[in-house]
Amino acid sequence: MADIRLEVPAENSVLEVLYDGSELHQQPPSMSEHLTQLARKIDFATDGEEIKEEKKEEEEEEEKQPFQQPHWPLEEVRNKIRQALTEVSVLHDLLAVVKPKPPQYMVLDPVQADPPEPKAYIQFLSLKKSLQAAGTILLNGAERLRTSQAEMGRPGRVVGQDFHIELLRLRQNWRLKKVGSTILGDLSYRSAGSMYRHSGIFEVSKADDGPGGPGILSIGSGGASPVAPQLGPRAIQSSLRVTVPTELTGSAYIFVCIKKDEEDICSAQLTSSDFVSGETHWQQKLEKAQNVLFCKELFSQLAREAVKLTPSIPHLVVGNQITATIFPGIHLLVGLCHSDGKNGQKGGSGVLVPGNSGTGGVVVGGNNHGSTTNMAPTSVMAGASMAGAPGVGLGGLGPSKYKHEHDLEHSLHQLLHRVYHHSFQHPLPHPVYAYMGMSKRRRAAGPEGMDKTQLVNMMKEQTLLEQIIRQVQHNFLRLRTMYVIDQLAAEFKDPLIVSHWNAFNSPTRSCVKINIATQGYDSVLRTKLVIHISERSLKCICRDGKIMTMSFEPQELRNLILCQISQHNMAALQCLARYTGWTVLSSEQNVGTGAIEPLGNASTVMLASPSGNKVIGVHSGPHQRVSVMVSSSPRPDFYPSTVVSGQRWENLGASWQEVRHDRMEGRNFLNKMELLMAALTA
Repeated sequence: MADIRLEVPAENSVLEVLYDGSELHQQPPSMSEHLTQLARKIDFATDGEEIKEEKKEEEEEEEKQPFQQPHWPLEEVRNKIRQALTEVSVLHDLLAVVKPKPPQYMVLDPVQADPPEPKAYIQFLSLKKSLQAAGTILLNGAERLRTSQAEMGRPGRVVGQDFHIELLRLRQNWRLKKVGSTILGDLSYRSAGSMYRHSGIFEVSKADDGPGGPGILSIGSGGASPVAPQLGPRAIQSSLRVTVPTELTGSAYIFVCIKKDEEDICSAQLTSSDFVSGETHWQQKLEKAQNVLFCKELFSQLAREAVKLTPSIPHLVVGNQITATIFPGIHLLVGLCHSDGKNGQKGGSGVLVPGNSGTGGVVVGGNNHGSTTNMAPTSVMAGASMAGAPGVGLGGLGPSKYKHEHDLEHSLHQLLHRVYHHSFQHPLPHPVYAYMGMSKRRRAAGPEGMDKTQLVNMMKEQTLLEQIIRQVQHNFLRLRTMYVIDQLAAEFKDPLIVSHWNAFNSPTRSCVKINIATQGYDSVLRTKLVIHISERSLKCICRDGKIMTMSFEPQELRNLILCQISQHNMAALQCLARYTGWTVLSSEQNVGTGAIEPLGNASTVMLASPSGNKVIGVHSGPHQRVSVMVSSSPRPDFYPSTVVSGQRWENLGASWQEVRHDRMEGRNFLNKMELLMAALTA
């Protein structure tokens, strides 16, 4: 019989066994805890009498029971171990009988459970599902092979126009992301700081292979986008199909017009307004859609600013048109024109009706319906009265009698894109531990000792509408100045007026240099003056250094140039007299005698011949013609008398005789005066 080792159970229970095999035992209870445990075993709900009765019953039962010897404390453990040993011995003997091969006395036979009832319907469904999945894979592969073979055998196919290649080209120019199995793109300007509410999401998919599908595209010479593939003038099929939102389809542009008494003075469009058909390359389609989004965002910003600003004459915002007053009686109109190319379609913000070859077009704005007029009468840019008129058409609307101002369009482009540029382009900190965004003027505010007023004025920023109004004011004043100068140059052929416009101008500052010279006598004298044009005033710097500031009224500029012409004639005549030997007796720029000039003063010059017997007097004014008078000596009508008996008094000048120089031979005033002085000298 085997030895059995018994281990006395631990007095304290094991709380935890660590990874190294050590055991954590529970601490033995203290006296108070042991007392508490014993107290919990007492049932205080029973009375003392019941307890006494129970004790009596127990004593009686003990008396009835016979005397038994006390049990061994480990007797129950010994009995269980003996029973387990018996079972293990029986199992050991059984294995010893079965172990020999081949078995002699006993064989182990496994117990088999009842087989489940077979279900043929479930097996059929699983088999069908497996075959269907395999068939789908084979059909998809066959369809791809068939499509690839069809594309390879297509006669109009261009090598390299693969879906993935075009998708790569699209991703190089536009922001794309994949959401599930759909490819989405973004047309908005949110990455540049735009807060416009429109999402600008478009969807990219693979084009259908049908002959009339949306992937058919016809590209001619010069009609493709600079990013689109430059192909020959033939029909190709694009592998991409781009789907833009309905509100971004078609074309849109911002129409800017300056009105005076219901007459167009100048106009400019912000972007092109070419219609986008369904059969267009995806690059052009996305560019047009982004242009529509940009124009809508721009007009929304201008409308908000027009409502918030409080000028002396309030701005008017009606529908898709903004009206602002730039000068008395002169208004600026800013309108949003949007069309999807379908007449009568709802939901558009405007309709563009292109004109025929001999007539102009009509721009009609609407808010809900395409036929609703919202910009009349200012939006009607062309009609029957503009047929055959010279000029540049506005946005493909046909010819217009007013020339399109490209410099205004360029200024508007720069101003509108500058908003996005300043959103992220901040000046670098100086010094490096300063915070970002401080401009150079603010850094110099401390050393220069600026006061509070200067700091407040420096922190003010003009809104987009205010900047556009300033540029339009400058553009209008520059056009008016140009018109006055050209009108005077066409009116006065003697002397010649030549204007040189500075090519390096700012959107609100420009400069023109005016040269006044006489043909053939350029080396004798040339009068120069410089005019600086701002938003609402003109500053003229004359030849003698005088600076004169004028308002935006054109009559002031005209009067100034007329005065300069009069002074040029007198100064050039004096220079010519010195070259020919004549003597300048007197020169007066402000004569107080004679006819009164409407504006300015007349000037006179007295010239004497080399021999002194001939004197020429010239009188000129800004608004009067030049008059020439001649006096000779000795006087032919001098007769000595008792009062004046000396012969020397006959050398006094005779009476003045007017010379009709307009009938004299000569190309201009100085040429005639040169011939006159030569004749009088001879």
